[in-house]
Amino acid sequence: MKRFLWLLLLIPLFTGCTGVLNALAPSSGHQTALNLIYDESRDLRADIYQPDGVKAAPVVVYFHGGRWTTGDKQDCEFVGEALASQGFVVVIPNVRLYPDVKFPAFVQDAARAVKWARSVVGRYGADPDKLFVMGHSSGAHIASMLALNDVYLKEAGGTRRWLRGMIGLAGPYDFLPLTDPDLRDLFGPPEKFEESQPIRFVDGDNPPLLLMHGEDDEVVWVKNTRNLAQAVRKAGGVAETVYYPELSHARIIGVLGAPLRSFADVLQQLAQFVNKYAYTDRPSKPSEIKTTPLR
Repeated sequence: MKRFLWLLLLIPLFTGCTGVLNALAPSSGHQTALNLIYDESRDLRADIYQPDGVKAAPVVVYFHGGRWTTGDKQDCEFVGEALASQGFVVVIPNVRLYPDVKFPAFVQDAARAVKWARSVVGRYGADPDKLFVMGHSSGAHIASMLALNDVYLKEAGGTRRWLRGMIGLAGPYDFLPLTDPDLRDLFGPPEKFEESQPIRFVDGDNPPLLLMHGEDDEVVWVKNTRNLAQAVRKAGGVAETVYYPELSHARIIGVLGAPLRSFADVLQQLAQFVNKYAYTDRPSKPSEIKTTPLR
């Protein structure tokens, strides 16, 4: 049975989400509000997952992966269910993608989604002052840009002080040089490539980061997480890390699916992080690297 479940994860998961896991996601225990408009001028929408009976719950805004070119919030039902199962209100927005837009438009969309989320989640049992951003792959890049570079939330009328923390799964944070033609166009012109790198904006004043990566990742090299965590700690900021020796780029998000959660403790680790920082102030010292083996 376990071998069969792992085979499900061999499906190409460029968006970080899969219809198979969505189909197997439990539908009980939470309510959903779908296709809510958060930016009418651009027809950008978000889905909200609300656990039954919650009050003043933490809220997680999740950005899907897909190399900044593909993916959709509707593919991420299993992620919404997973986070809701831990008692968190979950907001999953769409942002504009390349080639319709180039960097930093999708980060600016994400900032507007966060501002909107803060304004509405109280209606869904969440406390807007317990807000986290999270993403997988390119979505982790977007979330980290919000946490590390305050310009985007300030442009949206807010501040990164809104954020209690950021969770990144297999994120690209330090990925120069750019050699693929589409990425050079997406993040160009070349003199602006540095502005796309989250690591460039480390100043030690970031909200706490939880950076998780599979060491079997051949899509986004694990050095992205190692380099960012080291830079944040050196600057005096907080960066917790979890490495999984046997998880690939797709599997680290796939194990959030209900049938696969016993394979690795990704969901437990991120839930522990949210619960810790939703109710406490930032710690004074950065956390040490920890490694959690695959079960």
